[in-house]
Amino acid sequence: MSASERASESGGADGAALRLAVVGATGTVGRTMLAVLGERSFPDAEVVPFASERSVGKTVSYNGDPLAVRGLAPDAIAGFDVAIFSAGRAVSREWAPRFAEAGCVVIDNSSAWRTDEDVPLVVAEVNPHALDHHPRGIVANPNCSTMQMVVALKPIQDAVGIERLVIGTYQSTSGTGGKATEELKGQAHAILHEMEPPEPEVYPHQVAFNVIGGAGNFAAGDDYTDEERKMMFETRKILEDESIGVSVTCVRVPVMVGHSEAVNLQTREPLSAAECRSLLAQAPGVTVLDDPASHTYPTPWEATGKDDVFVGRIRQDPSHPRALNLWIVSDNLRKGAATNAVQLAELLVERGLVGRQAGAAAARG
Repeated sequence: MSASERASESGGADGAALRLAVVGATGTVGRTMLAVLGERSFPDAEVVPFASERSVGKTVSYNGDPLAVRGLAPDAIAGFDVAIFSAGRAVSREWAPRFAEAGCVVIDNSSAWRTDEDVPLVVAEVNPHALDHHPRGIVANPNCSTMQMVVALKPIQDAVGIERLVIGTYQSTSGTGGKATEELKGQAHAILHEMEPPEPEVYPHQVAFNVIGGAGNFAAGDDYTDEERKMMFETRKILEDESIGVSVTCVRVPVMVGHSEAVNLQTREPLSAAECRSLLAQAPGVTVLDDPASHTYPTPWEATGKDDVFVGRIRQDPSHPRALNLWIVSDNLRKGAATNAVQLAELLVERGLVGRQAGAAAARG
């Protein structure tokens, strides 16, 4: 049975087409979600974009057609089967429960629900079984940096176990949003034209031709940023192993799209670089680019616009008998956010967890 046929069986009343809301549809990630939905031909769905009041009446493109943006209101959210949110933490905290109470399953891309025990934090290739139990009607998308890393780590964990991770990220400006990318462009333009760059507004330091050594925000009394804390918590939750040691340094770099990560992992059992390379070459959602002799390894420029997680520089750590180094790169707007959210929506449809069957399926979970 095709995904489309399954959608019709598990869709809205009387087998009608699914109704899918995209909340935050005018933002960078929201527009990417619409693009990915169209590319993947999401099964038999009526797609409805929502955004803030200032965007109401504007249009966004879906499958080449303009869709009018709607505002969030109690009388506008009924009758949806799935809602994909990318509108920020505050909007998600207020509106995700309302959509869920109206009978919808929400897939949220913000940090609003990731730490809640009764909200699954899911990556399609890693822990899809977690979708089966979503008692609040909400499913969380992880942080983009965590997302790409765990796709590469999952086959290693299954084969030999993971004891400890030491991670350095090189995160693009689009991970902060469209204003951050415009700030990078504006500063770079000024410097290249031998003008004084404008003062930074999004970041605490100039990002153009620079590296910001603390991506994210520092809470009072904490030496780690919220980006780093997210990766520590989310990695353990998604891989379902609280014993994994995780140390992270998150860095912002002058790249527009695509996050890169240097990951040192200590396994519980020995694993050679060749064996690791073979495992990853067979893993879903992973592409191995690893030929040092020809300088073949992933770069964010080449990963942009693609959905896979790219892995290279796979090599033994000479300082430890059970440690490897990996270089992991992915498009943070696609797999790091939009593509995974759409994949989760597809899985909910395939498993009959939306529409008429959603309540019973969630209870069974």
